[in-house]
This record gives sequence, structure tokens and C-alpha cells, in this order.
Amino acid sequence: MRSSNPVFSRRGFSRDNGYAGFNAQQPQAGGPAVGTQYAPGNPYAGGNPYAQAPTNPYAQNPYAPQDLQYGAPPQAPVSTGRMTMDDVIMRSAMTLGTVAVFAVLAWAVLPVSPTSYGLAIGSALVAFVLAMVQSFKRKASPALILAYAAFEGVFLGVFSEMFNSRWSGAPFQAVLGTMAVSGATLLIYKAGWIRVTARYARIGMAIAIAFILVMAVNLLLVAFGVAEDGGLRSMGPLGAIVGIIAIVLGAFFLTLDFKQIEDGIAYGAPREESWLAAFGLTMTLVWIYVEMLRLVAIFSGDD
Repeated sequence: MRSSNPVFSRRGFSRDNGYAGFNAQQPQAGGPAVGTQYAPGNPYAGGNPYAQAPTNPYAQNPYAPQDLQYGAPPQAPVSTGRMTMDDVIMRSAMTLGTVAVFAVLAWAVLPVSPTSYGLAIGSALVAFVLAMVQSFKRKASPALILAYAAFEGVFLGVFSEMFNSRWSGAPFQAVLGTMAVSGATLLIYKAGWIRVTARYARIGMAIAIAFILVMAVNLLLVAFGVAEDGGLRSMGPLGAIVGIIAIVLGAFFLTLDFKQIEDGIAYGAPREESWLAAFGLTMTLVWIYVEMLRLVAIFSGDD
């Protein structure tokens, strides 16, 4: 099974038989290589064009049960060409910063009007196309990722201004809610309360796919006038329930993102992959923010 995030469904972040490092027996660091040059399960070893050392000092005999431990992928040798957490943080700050800057500009420059709404929809479509192009590229394109962030920012700026004009302060509350959900998810993940295994990913992805399909059908029903007031996406109690489910799914996607980043660093992913990590995190955070904004508006009532 491949990653839920199309950014990570590529070389280095997923394998045909499951997530790299998910619920897999990994060699324990600290011993000499036995039987194989590279650690089993390492997507960046074995034909790895980025491998720098002729042998992997962390590799162990995969057939020696006493040398195995669970849930701890081998640490990659230190190299200037490897992705680090600092790289991920810096690229994420650049990408999210671009989203924020263009959102503020769109809010400040574009008035609430049908023309602005049309521009927002157009920006969202362009952002979607750029996201798909980047998702199917073999290498990260910083320019493409930042362009996606810019168009996404324009959409979020107009979208947030529209909500703020009716529910004053809703965007600020949505930002705080997004930060709270993201921070809580990270703490739970780091504390080990959630183990991102292949089974966990399969169940979560099945629920996510079902949710997206139901939302697509609901959109068609609303477009053809079969469902009124937004159907499942109404601004009433039913819409609130759907919004909560969507935010929980966003937190699920975050755990997959965290695991993919953790494995990429541990397995020695090339530094350029940090752009893909930032890209994936940005898409997930945008998902959570949009759903949080709708949820805040629902609980604020028709003021």
C-alpha cells in the first residue's frame, strides 16, 4: 500500500509492500554488517544512487532474531547530502510562510465580491493542478511548490475574508484550532500513543477514501439541486459532525506525514526530499484549517 499523500507515493518514501519502516523488523544499530551490504527495508540502500559509503555500518544480519528490534529504523550515516529535521523545518517555514503572505495580501487587496470569489476558485484550481504536477514529478521542484503555496494562499485569503465578514474572528480562531490540532497530534505521535503501522494506515486510508467519495457524491447532489443547504456540508449539526470527522482525518494524515519524515531522515533521504516533506505538511495543514474554519462558523451561529 502506498502513502495517502501523493507527495510521498514515490521513491524513497514508500514501497510496493507497505510503508518503509511500518511494523517492520529493523536491524539494531551498532554492529558490523553481516550477510548484506545494506540494511533490509531501507528504500535508500540497495541500488541507492545516493549511497556514499561502500558498506552500511548499521546493517545487521536480518535472519538473526536476537539482533532485531521493533520500531527503530537504522540511523543514516551523517552526510551533507542527507535530509535533516532542520531542512524539513526550514522548507516548511518557507512554504507555509508563502501561503500566509499571499493570504494576507489577498485579504487586504481583494474586496468581498463575486469577482473575488471567482478569483479564489480559479486560484484553488491552479493550486490543485500544480499540486498534482508536483506529486507525479520524480524530483522536488521548489519553484513549483512555492507557486502552489502562493495560489493556495490567494484562495485561503479570499475564503477567510468571506467567513470573517459574516463570523467576525473566525479565521483567527481557525488558525488557533489548526495549531492546537497539529501540536496535539505531534505530541501524541512523539509520546508513542499512536503507532503508525501498515494496518493503521490501511484502516485510516479506507475511511479517508470513503469520506472523500461520499463528499464527492454530496457535491454532485447539491450541484443538481437534489440536496439542499449543502447536504452533508450544511452549516447545521450534520455539517458539524462531518467537519469533526474531516479534522480527525486531517490529524490522521499528519501522523502519516510525521512517520514519512521520520523514516526519510533515518534512512538517509537526499536533502531535496525535505521540499516534498514541507509540501505534504502544507497540504495537510490547509485541509485542517479549511475544515476548522467551517467548524468555527457553525458553532458561532448565524450572527
